[in-house]
Amino acid sequence: MADYYTLLTNAGIAYETACKAAGTPIKLTQISVGDGGGAVYNPAATATALKREVWRGPLNALFQDEKNPSWLLAEVTIPPDVGGWYVREAGLWTDTGVLYAIVKYPESFKPVLATSGSGKEFYIRSIFETSNASLVTLLIDDTVVKATRAWVMSYLAEELGKLDGKQSVRVAASTNIVLNGAQQIDGVAVIAGDRVLLTNQTLAKDNGLWIVANGDWVRATDANISAKVTPGLTVMVEEGVANGDSLWHLTTNAPITLGTTALTFKMLAGRTGIAAGTYKSLTVDEYGRATAGANPETLAGFGIKDSYTKAEVEALIAKASALPVGSIVAFPVDTPPPGFLELDNSVKSSATYPDLSAYLGGKFNKGDEGVGNFRLPEARGEFLRGWDHGRGIDAGRVIGTSQTDTLQNLYGIFDGYLDITTANGVFGMGNMSKSLTQTTQKDAYHSVIFDASKVARTSTETRPRNLAVMWCIKAWNAPINQGSIDIGALTVLAQQASEPNQGTAKIATQAQTDAGIDDQTIVTPKKLRWGFSALKAANGYLMLPSWLGGFVIQWGTIGSIAAGAQMSVTYPIAFPNNPFMTLMGNSSSMSSTGVTSTLCVMYGGATKFTVSVLGNSGQPNGPWISIGW
Repeated sequence: MADYYTLLTNAGIAYETACKAAGTPIKLTQISVGDGGGAVYNPAATATALKREVWRGPLNALFQDEKNPSWLLAEVTIPPDVGGWYVREAGLWTDTGVLYAIVKYPESFKPVLATSGSGKEFYIRSIFETSNASLVTLLIDDTVVKATRAWVMSYLAEELGKLDGKQSVRVAASTNIVLNGAQQIDGVAVIAGDRVLLTNQTLAKDNGLWIVANGDWVRATDANISAKVTPGLTVMVEEGVANGDSLWHLTTNAPITLGTTALTFKMLAGRTGIAAGTYKSLTVDEYGRATAGANPETLAGFGIKDSYTKAEVEALIAKASALPVGSIVAFPVDTPPPGFLELDNSVKSSATYPDLSAYLGGKFNKGDEGVGNFRLPEARGEFLRGWDHGRGIDAGRVIGTSQTDTLQNLYGIFDGYLDITTANGVFGMGNMSKSLTQTTQKDAYHSVIFDASKVARTSTETRPRNLAVMWCIKAWNAPINQGSIDIGALTVLAQQASEPNQGTAKIATQAQTDAGIDDQTIVTPKKLRWGFSALKAANGYLMLPSWLGGFVIQWGTIGSIAAGAQMSVTYPIAFPNNPFMTLMGNSSSMSSTGVTSTLCVMYGGATKFTVSVLGNSGQPNGPWISIGW
């Protein structure tokens, strides 16, 4: 037998048997402690009371062990205001006063503040085995019972585990993973003990909160039973490339059976893959998060389909507001606006006004316009009349033809002998005469004069009241917002420029500049200088530009050379190719003894040359020059 133990007493077994037979529960209400009569002893099942009881109080808790259902655990807390004795024994009592179980307890002193100088709560737990554990109940007086720390912590953990808000996880996996061993998830190496949220397992029932293990993973204790996995479960993710610092929640509706029901998790807040910035167009998910952004520059980019594009609007504006070529419009000023020409019967170039030339088709040409030209109609001083076009009012007319002025005929007849003594209106008195045959007829006027100016305004033409305007014809489609630019005047400048003609010209390439044979392009200062450089010094050089052949001229002086000696001279710069000539000044000299010495130049390549003195006399300082390219 163990050193410390709990025994069901014989009386307790008898009580238990009676309760089982009657079908009533075993009711335990109190626990007592004793000092064993002042010494440790071994309790026996025959006991009906403690050897010496020092304190009795209500049980705090009585429950079955999680791993062994036949075990019962009884707990009590002795308050700090009692004590001053040793605890060596304890007993469990039924509601009828029967000592149900007796405990051999490790000898422990229970202090009391009043006499011991310190006080503390004293916690006792008794474990005993019974075949009828399911029948045992605890009668508790809620006004005096106290919960143990372990029970409270366990209870709190269980209750907190049922809340929707869960402890954060280290990472969240958005792909299916094997639930075994440490591994890499969302860029994070998880290890045993880490909490992980799984949201996209092949079997959705396996989604949820898990604890990483070196072997098989287990579900997190706050989400390992159905009661703890409820709709609206939320959890924060701490790390991860894609899902770090995000908030997730369970959208599956009740009822949920963990391990059976498919679980769906969605991100409430966090990274959606859209970069920080300002966007004109956003895509928003069901939680109001921006999941995509764009900055379209067209209506189509905004998804607007019932509108025109810029090009279509410009075309519509041009069609609606711009008259077609050939339209005749009157203007009250003496300068045609851009796009129009005065109808003055002048000759124009078909190349300059191709649209108008094609439209008129030479209809108003007289034959003297010249090749490539056409003539405009004449509208100066003219009224414009609508073409009859088969109506019969002005029949026989060809469109575009001119017509002289006429007056509708006024017709009347005078007949018989007239005695006209007065005339008015459009009539006037004519010459007076007498009839040769009737001498008795009264003297009278016998003619009539018609003069409209007597009653109306008259001139050399028939016309209505009018306003003098300039009739113009649309010659070309002027671009929108062209201002006062005369496109026709610019047409001539759009051709290739030459010496006698204005126009445009292109920039010559370096190859064209170097070749020097093209006469249709222009050269920039940079290309003119390309390849040119110089060093203005006693030992210097001049490198001509590439378009002048790239010739290089170098010069300098050498020091004195002893008779029969040699000197190597380095050019200020290396020749692109080997020089073809190097000359020395003072190539010969006469010594005091009358012996002549001669300088001999030996080429050494693109970077230097060698000078030798031939003869028995030295050579003083002398200049040199070298030419190459």
